Amino acid sequence: MSIPEPLQVLSTIRDFVRWGSSEFLRNELVFGHGFVNAMDEARYLVLHALSLPYDWPDSYLDTTLTVDERASVIEVLRRRVDTRQPAAYITRESWFCGLRFYVDERVLVPRSPIAELISNHFEPWVDSHRVSRILDLCTGSGCIAIAAKYQFPDAEVCASDVSADALEVAGVNLEQHELGDHIVLYESDLFDDIPQSKFDVIVTNPPYVDTEDMDALSAEFKREPALGLRAGEDGLQLVDRILARAGEYLSDHGILIIEVGNSQAALEQKYDFLPMTWIDFEFGGGGVCCIQAQDLKRQQDAITAVAS
Repeated sequence: MSIPEPLQVLSTIRDFVRWGSSEFLRNELVFGHGFVNAMDEARYLVLHALSLPYDWPDSYLDTTLTVDERASVIEVLRRRVDTRQPAAYITRESWFCGLRFYVDERVLVPRSPIAELISNHFEPWVDSHRVSRILDLCTGSGCIAIAAKYQFPDAEVCASDVSADALEVAGVNLEQHELGDHIVLYESDLFDDIPQSKFDVIVTNPPYVDTEDMDALSAEFKREPALGLRAGEDGLQLVDRILARAGEYLSDHGILIIEVGNSQAALEQKYDFLPMTWIDFEFGGGGVCCIQAQDLKRQQDAITAVAS
């Protein structure tokens, strides 16, 4: 790849981070798949193109790049601008709970605040010492299930998804984390093909984007699989089904952790009789609630009536 004459004056890592940031802003890129601003994402992509880690010391940012290195950096930055792909799809990696995961266009890019709950062993919402079985419903890349297994090494962890493509990605991550024999994957439309059993924690980040929000998504978010986002007119198409059956799969002291994002208001209004604890996160994010198994079971008839 030849370097355009105007860019030949750029020589250092810092030069290209600055130039990439300017290009991202000039072209009105949208962030939200791991980085929140142009500068951070440009730095990440520049360093990735150079096979360097994101935390590479600032003292090296003024080192001069070779001609081939400059060409590689320009190619990556221009791909981000021209395709509007999230950076994670370009680099084939994302981070969740401090762990690295393989991702591609078959799955959503991990970004859930549920990571904070996992790091805290789901406390105080459940007694972590009583957690022996965990189910990650709508697992996608497998990041929630894998992170949970790290925090609960003695627990049985299962994960499911309706998408065979997503489960292939989850399988890659299980192998990379050497957990292929320690986490059970199910191809299942929610609970349909999961063997009847009791879990102490069911954690789920299902599709929850309503029709209005789907229409308003930026190009970057439209690059993600719609199957993992679209959830009907009110954003509760899958949530209704989860609530209707979660009680069957929870132990008496169990909990359901469910993320609904911008559909929080719709969920609260539709199920105003169901006790929900909305979680405040230290590191940002929202739209996640905890529901106790006993409340789900107590309100089963009412939930079934509303969900249907």
